[in-house]
Amino acid sequence: MHELAVTQSILDIALKHAGGRAVRQIHLVIGQFSSIVDDSVQFYWDIIAQGTLAEGAQLCFERIPGEMRCSGCGHVFRPSGESFICPACGGSAVQVSKGREFYMDSIDVA
Repeated sequence: MHELAVTQSILDIALKHAGGRAVRQIHLVIGQFSSIVDDSVQFYWDIIAQGTLAEGAQLCFERIPGEMRCSGCGHVFRPSGESFICPACGGSAVQVSKGREFYMDSIDVA
């Protein structure tokens, strides 16, 4: 349900930066480990953008794959499945180094 608040923020930011012009596209970058669900954002977008200068704007989602960094050996890897074990040393002390991103990359206006 947090996607509603996130989508409202996307709309607010887009309208603010569009400077009174119609918004055509919004490019969003979403990391694999973020909790944002594309379909939910799109669902709420179609509802809350109605009657605004962003009505009908296309949301473009770019997904960033996750990466982990082993605290033991420093190896950087992409986890496979749900295993976060370092493939280089077998260590389990790992940190997310990429994949938590969520930001608006660009806005296309008329």
